[in-house]
Amino acid sequence: MRRREFLRVFSGAAAAWPLAARAQQQATLPVVGMLRSTRAEGFANLMEALRAGLGQSGYDVGRNVAIEYRWADDQPDRLPALVAELIRKPVAVIVSNTQATLAAKAATATVPIVFVTGTDPIRDGLVTSFNRPGGNVTGISFLNGGSSGKRLELLRQLVPNAATIAVLVDPGTAEGIAERRDVEVAAQAVGQRLFVVEIRTDRDLEPAFASMVEQKAGALFIGAGAYFGGRLRLLASLAMRHGVPAAHSLREFVVAGGLMSYGTSFTDAYRQGGVYAGRILKGEHPADLPVQQAAKFEFVINLATAKALGLAVPMHIHAAADEVIE
Repeated sequence: MRRREFLRVFSGAAAAWPLAARAQQQATLPVVGMLRSTRAEGFANLMEALRAGLGQSGYDVGRNVAIEYRWADDQPDRLPALVAELIRKPVAVIVSNTQATLAAKAATATVPIVFVTGTDPIRDGLVTSFNRPGGNVTGISFLNGGSSGKRLELLRQLVPNAATIAVLVDPGTAEGIAERRDVEVAAQAVGQRLFVVEIRTDRDLEPAFASMVEQKAGALFIGAGAYFGGRLRLLASLAMRHGVPAAHSLREFVVAGGLMSYGTSFTDAYRQGGVYAGRILKGEHPADLPVQQAAKFEFVINLATAKALGLAVPMHIHAAADEVIE
């Protein structure tokens, strides 16, 4: 072989080596599966939070770990197939919300699962104990029910002239039932009239807002839970269109254009979930990792929305906010 031809062949092969090496490295990286029953839209912050949590455990995406994302687009019947995809991958650990965790737990007793849930994981059958989860499942609980009274109080301070406050609840979940009870108790204590509307499907939303207008509701309290959490942009849009100041438990609602939020940090809970996923990748077993309770609360206000609704935000409320969106 002539020297020039040899050098050409050698150079081509040498150039291919890094590509082959990167492909081989990518194939051997441990994989974390992120699985949610919701749509992907509006949840980029959760993906970033998961990566941040993995980073705290020493795992950098693309260098020593990979992530596979799966979304059921609010169609729970798709979850078993999505779980099966991840297991075939195979993934080393699955990070999931409540419905996705139930599907994953039904499919495997060996792949570690880290849930991030706003409900009671014992009541939902995810674990048997907070301190000793048992089996292949553990995770993070960011129960928002306890913050309902405070959220109602802040909404009343922002809209002090609201004689009636509408409340959207999901009657199909234990969380929705418990929160309705908590809000009604808090309202009764201060003499606040509520107009409660139960939401079961998307078809109920437009009539619900129409009935709020008929009832002259001056503000809206939106319940917590996966259903409402997956429709934050829609809810914020409906509230603005009907001129109703609205509050939710998640910061993401305010980012989407809602007036205010108060509750445990959804984003920080996913960061904690990433930390747990990293610990499992290092060899710890879910059964030995107690369920963590998210403790970071955040109060967020959207000043642009307040202005559009003709609301003046009192200075003491402005000062109390953890974040103000201009």
